[in-house]
Formats: sequence, structure tokens, C-alpha cells
Amino acid sequence: MPLNDPILAQLGLAGLEKATFSQGTSATSGLTFYDLELGAKSLYPVLTPLRNLIPRVPGRGGIQAAWRAITGINVSGMRIGVSGGNRGGVQIVSTADYTASYKGIGIESNVDFEAQYAAAGFDDVRAIAARTGLQSLMLGEEAMILGGNTSLALGTTPTPTLSASSAGGSLANGTLSVICVALSLDGVINGSLAGGIQSTITRTNADGSTDIFGGGAAQRSAAATVSVTGPTGSVAASVAALSGALGYAWFWGAAGSELLGAITSINSVTITATATGTQTAASLGAADRSTNALAFDGLLTQALKAGSGATIVTMPSGVPGVGTPLTADGAGGVVEIDAVLKTMWDTYRLSPDTIWVNSQEALNLSKKILQGSANSAFKFEFSAAQDVLGGGIMIRKYLNRFSMQGGSVLDIRVHPNMPAGTILFTTAALPYPVNNIGNVMQIRTRQDYYQIEWPLRSRKYEYGVYADEVLQHYFPPSLAILNNIGNG
Repeated sequence: MPLNDPILAQLGLAGLEKATFSQGTSATSGLTFYDLELGAKSLYPVLTPLRNLIPRVPGRGGIQAAWRAITGINVSGMRIGVSGGNRGGVQIVSTADYTASYKGIGIESNVDFEAQYAAAGFDDVRAIAARTGLQSLMLGEEAMILGGNTSLALGTTPTPTLSASSAGGSLANGTLSVICVALSLDGVINGSLAGGIQSTITRTNADGSTDIFGGGAAQRSAAATVSVTGPTGSVAASVAALSGALGYAWFWGAAGSELLGAITSINSVTITATATGTQTAASLGAADRSTNALAFDGLLTQALKAGSGATIVTMPSGVPGVGTPLTADGAGGVVEIDAVLKTMWDTYRLSPDTIWVNSQEALNLSKKILQGSANSAFKFEFSAAQDVLGGGIMIRKYLNRFSMQGGSVLDIRVHPNMPAGTILFTTAALPYPVNNIGNVMQIRTRQDYYQIEWPLRSRKYEYGVYADEVLQHYFPPSLAILNNIGNG
């Protein structure tokens, strides 16, 4: 039948010979195949270096791990010479008792029936829920191992000291009120200008219960005020460095309406403009919420606690907003790091083996070690191909001049949760013979990782991943911390 036949016209098919099909412009409309690869890609980091490094050992029940230690022999310095026929003096041996309470950790996931129906043939969302739950638990555990804080209350943040200038900023004429809040690691990790810092956390759990705990913020300081001459005014603010603090949140504005404007890794800030945050200092309340009763003490906290014996060096305040950076010694070393290593050797006759840093300090260390080292001995190995030469140097090792071996090498490792301005030194093995310590630090588990698929109570599969554990560190003096380090 010809395409121009009257019958085709009556059927509404006239002009069919002109119909065409072309590629659409949308991937999800038209007669177009959707080329979707099966299986969801997991594009998120699960970095847990301390959790991977520290041995895990089973506990024996009870509510806490407990141990006793001999911390010194002949601590009074009794002389050892004896006279003829007589006995020697009696030495004094110091001992100490230690405890660490077990803490439960856990996180929940769920998958509703419709999500499972929708994912059929694409991926197993129930398996994904279980896997991501375990990974999330490990990430939270890593942060707790580094700086969990159940016992080191920061107290009240010192009152800021202010100095105004008529230049350097965009502050207008008026009186500026400034409040500071010291932060633990938890407060630093979870704080931001957009989201604010966390004081009291009230969490509704999957079973409907409620937990209330501290979010890592100390009690806010008293407000300090200063008169500003605008319209290009600025204010330098600083507080006395607070022992145990790993960061500081700064609020400023009109008295009684101070807004979050900066979170710093040092104990000072330069205020050049109106605060851009939305959280008010008044919203934090007046209590110290720096500790978390549901956490165990991490390495930073165990070192920073009074009486730990760890070597703690807080850098001087320096210029407000700048602080005091590390100092190159001109011979391939860093003055402050060498001082820490010397103190650890002089006091405890030990050498740490790892330096944990933030990316900021990793970069600064590389610069300091190379700075002014023209006369030092370096060996560089280059590989060039087709006239292409790569550049850039990152220091991965540090030579400790103070050890029984005459020199030992420390690894420099970047930790994903280490705050800027802080360096942690750890020791994996003590050099003392017959010390009855298998692991200097270990995770003691009353119950290691386990998963529960809870009974159905709605059309939703619910999963929980848990562990019950505590971090034991048998000899905190083998830890050291450099903090309040300026960037530069």
C-alpha cells in the first residue's frame, strides 16, 4: 500500500514516512538505555591507624581494668657504699595503682522494606548497612583512642586579653565584647563556624532512650570588652593557654549577643570583621561540658592529665593570631622536638618511635627541617624521564640523637583526627629489661566487635554494631605532646 494512500490518511498515519528517532539529551528520559553499573561505590575514607596499630587483648570481666606498677627504685637516692661488717641502707621503691573503666561503644543502622525492594538487582542494602555501621564504629573508635575524654575537665576558660587597633580590619566604631571557649579534641573535631560548637549533647537513641553528655566545650570565659576605632578597626585577643585544651572557639559582637567568629588551634585570634557564625555564646550555658561520661580516655587525655609524667610542652602565646611556630635549628632538626626528645631521655631513659601530626604540622616540619640546612648532609634521589622532573619534599623520618643506640629514627605519621597545632609522640616498646609489659598500650576488650540484627518492630531492618573496651596505657611517661603550635 503506498504511503500516500487515502486509507492511511483516514487512519491518521499520513506522513509516517517522515518519522525519525534521535538521541535524547536526558539520560533518564526517552528511549535511552540507562548504563548504570551494578553495586554502589564506597567513596569515603576509613582511616584508623591507631586502631590498626594498637594490640587488642581480651579482658576478664569486672567493670574496669586494674593494674599495679613499680614506678621507681631507690627513689631517695640511697648511697650504695657499705662499711666493714655492716649492711647497706634500705632503698625506697615507689608504686602506683591504676584503673580504667570499660566503656560500651556502638552505632545503629536501618533499612526499610521499600529500600530493599528498590535496590533489588542493584546492591544488597542490608549488607551495606551492616558494613557501614562497622566502619563508622571504627572511625569513632579511632577518634576516641586519640583523644577521648572522660576525666580531664577543662574548667572555666580564662578571660581574654584584648588590644584594639584602628587599622587592619573592617570593624566600626563601638565597644566589642569577646568570649572564648576552650575545646577538647571532641569539640575541635565536631566544631565549625557553620554548625557551631557542641556543649551539652542530648541524644535520642534507637530504642527511644536518651543520653546526655558533654560535647567537648569548657565553661565559657567571662566577657572582655574593648573600645574600637573604626571603620578599619581590628582587635587582637588572647587567653592564657589552658592545660588540656586542643583548640579555642571565639565569640564576639555586642555585649550579650556575641556570635561565633573563629575556631583556632592556638590561644589567640585576630578579629578583623563582624563574626559570621550564627551560634551565640549565651546558648552554650554556663557549665563545663568538656568531658564525655560515655567515652574512655584517649592517648592525648592520658598524657595531658595531671600526674601522668608525660612530657608536655605548650608553645608561648607569641603574636596574637599567629602564635609561636616551631624553630628550625639550621642543622636539619627542629629545636622544640629535640628538646622534647632530650627531656624524655634525661628523665626516663627512653626514646619514642612515632611522631603523630596534623597535615599542617607535617608540611611545617618539612619546611623547618630543610630550612637553613645548606651545610647539612642530605641525600636526594631523582628519577628523570623525557626531560620531566618531579618536585616536592616531604619528611617521613626524624633522627633522635638521644638514645642508647646513639641515634634512633622516629616515623612521622599524619593522623586524620589530629588537630592542627598539636604533635603527639608515642612509644611502642620500653627499653627496660624484664618490665613485665607485653604491650605499652593496648585495647582491652570486655567484648570485642559484635553485631545485632534486632527483632522486627516495624517494616524496617535494624542493626547495631558494638564493642565494650578501654584503652590501657601502662606507662604514660612514654608519651609526649607539643601543643599550641603556631602555623608557620
